[in-house]
Amino acid sequence: MWQQVVRGVSAGIVGWLRTRLPPLCHYGRAQQRHGERNARALIRGLRYRGRTGRLLAALTGAFLWEEERVREEEILRPSEEMARMQLACRVSPDQTTGCEDSEEGWELVMEKKDFRLWRRPIEGTHLYQYRVFGSYRDVTPRQFFNVQLDTEYRKKWDALVIKLEVVERDVLSGSEVIHWVTHFPYPMYSRDYVYVRKYHVDQENNLMVLVSRAVEHPEVPESPNYVRVRNYQSQMVIRPHTTFDENGFDYLLVYSDNPQTVFPRYCVNWMVSSGMPDFLEKLHLATLRARNMEIKVRDYISSRPQDCGTETRASPERKPAAAHTAPQMDYA
Repeated sequence: MWQQVVRGVSAGIVGWLRTRLPPLCHYGRAQQRHGERNARALIRGLRYRGRTGRLLAALTGAFLWEEERVREEEILRPSEEMARMQLACRVSPDQTTGCEDSEEGWELVMEKKDFRLWRRPIEGTHLYQYRVFGSYRDVTPRQFFNVQLDTEYRKKWDALVIKLEVVERDVLSGSEVIHWVTHFPYPMYSRDYVYVRKYHVDQENNLMVLVSRAVEHPEVPESPNYVRVRNYQSQMVIRPHTTFDENGFDYLLVYSDNPQTVFPRYCVNWMVSSGMPDFLEKLHLATLRARNMEIKVRDYISSRPQDCGTETRASPERKPAAAHTAPQMDYA
């Protein structure tokens, strides 16, 4: 009975919103923005931490930055993990001697010079979380960080990319929603990711952090051509050996996703564990190429907007919303 009442009230509210929102298009920009803010405020007021609120947001075309943006603690956590890893591995700019990691659950699966890969099970699933700790000495932290963030340049150096674009920006905090479509090994379907990312540059503590995680966005419905990956998280931390503009840095990457494949578990684990080192090396080579060939890459560190704890607002650079959501496909 309670669920029926909630559904009835939600349906009535959604119907009212849909009759009220279209006239906003006939007003000026100021009135339109004011109307959109009111609609979003109403949605936030009704919210729910469940499906009802997300449904309302989807129907009104509103992405709830207040709920989905990357939080400060999500930036601090990988920074603290980097400090712990550097202490455990006793890293210096000249050499790495041992890596005594006492944290439970992590299994070392690959070790090379300046590169270590661990994994640990994700509770309640057949999947693993992966962690890479390594160093590069022939490129600067600034170059490596910028190449990783530059979506346009990545389309040139990453042959697996089918589509990569910024869907929406939160101009005050610098967060972005990204739509990424990538090839998967044959005979699997290509995968697509919708995720929010935020980067933080800490000049005082000589640190750079990039955090990404999957979200839902009303302007990027599922496509019948791809399999949507809904569980995805990535945290990259870079600590220079000296400065942002001198060669040499350590990095920590913690990563997990669920590619939603019916292939055996060992195949999926092999793809992820082998694909991560391959991606990092491609990123490294792309950084070298950009430097040696003087390829122009946007300097994200210099153009970084200031963090702001107040309510954020969206950039006007938004793509038109798709008219319909595609049905879920069978996938491999």
